[in-house]
Amino acid sequence: MAAVSITTQFLRRPLMTGAVAASSRRLARAMTQHIGPADARLVVELGPGTGVFTDALLRLLPADARLVSIELNARLAAQLAATRHDPRLTVVHGAAADLAQAAGGPVDAIVSGLPWTVMPAGERERTLDAVAAGLVPGGPFTTFGYLHAAWTPPGRRLAAGLRDRFGLVERGPVVWPNVPPAFVYRARSPRPAAGDARRADAAEDARLDAGKWGAPPARP
Repeated sequence: MAAVSITTQFLRRPLMTGAVAASSRRLARAMTQHIGPADARLVVELGPGTGVFTDALLRLLPADARLVSIELNARLAAQLAATRHDPRLTVVHGAAADLAQAAGGPVDAIVSGLPWTVMPAGERERTLDAVAAGLVPGGPFTTFGYLHAAWTPPGRRLAAGLRDRFGLVERGPVVWPNVPPAFVYRARSPRPAAGDARRADAAEDARLDAGKWGAPPARP
């Protein structure tokens, strides 16, 4: 099949793709170097795109591990499945919030390339809840943010959402050789769920988004 680029998919579906270019290998190393995948047996990747993080994970995972990569964009999911011939990899076309069904068991580590700052508030909250609920105790969750978006309202809400759900959240140094420059969030020790409070927060986020960014309000 013809290769599909992140830039093309961004131009066609900006709210689904989020990134204007594929992540760099330097960012992929920063995303994977501290999660301990050599000890993991089941790892979930959210939003693999063209597979930069996928390749980094497959280089680190042991021979008997499983990597489940969940991609919402059908063309990117098909391309990833067609170009990676590794028995450890399962590509799922679906929503990241459904990761528990896709994984089929407790997850040792989760790595995310999702475009958090352009996701609807409700979808972001559901996905973060699914991440925290799906990990084994002490399991790591690694994601990234773009430097230019860190202080926007969506960027601040992502950071707050991580702190709400994890006992330990660290922010790594800026990866300048990336387009745009990015940094890594590393989170561990998922907290007990507080679904009602988070749903109320998501509703308020949607109301604010509608006023500030012209986004439609979330459905009840």
